[in-house]
Amino acid sequence: MNWTTLVDVPTLKAHLDDPDWLVVDVRHQLSDTAYGERVYAEGHLPGAVFLHCDRDLSGPLTGQNGRHPLPDPAVLAERLGAVGIGPNTQVVVYDDAQGMIAGRVWWLLRWLGHTRVALLDGGLPAWLAAGEPLTQTVVTPQPRTLPLCLQSAWVSVDWVQSHLNDPAMRLVDARGPDRFRGENETIDPVGGHIPGAVNRFFKDNVLPDGRFKPADVLRAEWQAILAGAPADTVVHQCGSGVSACLNVLAMEVAGMPGSRLYAGSWSEWCADPARPVAR
Repeated sequence: MNWTTLVDVPTLKAHLDDPDWLVVDVRHQLSDTAYGERVYAEGHLPGAVFLHCDRDLSGPLTGQNGRHPLPDPAVLAERLGAVGIGPNTQVVVYDDAQGMIAGRVWWLLRWLGHTRVALLDGGLPAWLAAGEPLTQTVVTPQPRTLPLCLQSAWVSVDWVQSHLNDPAMRLVDARGPDRFRGENETIDPVGGHIPGAVNRFFKDNVLPDGRFKPADVLRAEWQAILAGAPADTVVHQCGSGVSACLNVLAMEVAGMPGSRLYAGSWSEWCADPARPVAR
C-alpha cells in the first residue's frame, strides 16, 4: 500500500525498520534558520534524516523571486536521492509546526513525480503524545536515484497577473487573516494581498492537536470557500510558497485534487511595486 497524503503514528511505528520507508525531519523557523538542525541534533524520530527548508528545499534568491523560490528540479532530485529517496521509497515527513514546513516537502516530491509521500498526521507532537521515543543517533543514508517526471503543479507570477479577473483562477491565500488584510506585516516589506484572493489560513485545516480534520469536514469547508469554483481552477499562495502547500494537501485529503501552487507567492508579488495590492 502507498501512502500519498497522511500517515498516523501507529502505521509509521510499524514501518520504522522497513528499508523502503524513509522519515524526513524538516523542522524550521523563519526567525531562527538554525533551529531545525539544532533540535534535530537534540532528538528526532528513529531513522529520520534532516532537510533544511532554505538550503535543501529552496532555490537561489534574486530579490525578485520570493523568499523561498523553487529549486532547480534536477538539483532537488539529486539532493533527495542523496538522503535515500528512490522511486520505491515511501517518504514520511514531519515538523513541529502543524505541517507548515512538511507540506513543502510533500508538494515538492509530488512536483517531481514522486507520489509515495505523506505527512505524519499531527507531526512531532503526535509522536510524543503517543509515548514514542526520540533518538540522537544520526543515520547514514543509502543514496538512491530519484527519477524526474515533472508535473504541472505550479504557476508563475506572470500567469497569476494575467488571470486576475479570469474565472479560470480561484486564488487562495494561506496566510493568517491579519496579514491577508495587510495588518501586522512583519515578514514582507509590503502588507496586503493579491487582488481577488480569498483567505484560508493553513492552520484552519487541522484540529487543536495538530491532526488534520476529517475529510468530510475539510470538503465542506473548502466547498464553502470556493463557492462553486472547480478544484482545478484553484491556485494556492502564501508568503513564500511554503505554508500554501498545506492547503494543496488539505484539498487532496478532502478528495478535491487538481489545485496548483503559485510558488513565488506574496513575497515575489510585492517585490514589484507595479503589481496591484488589495487590503
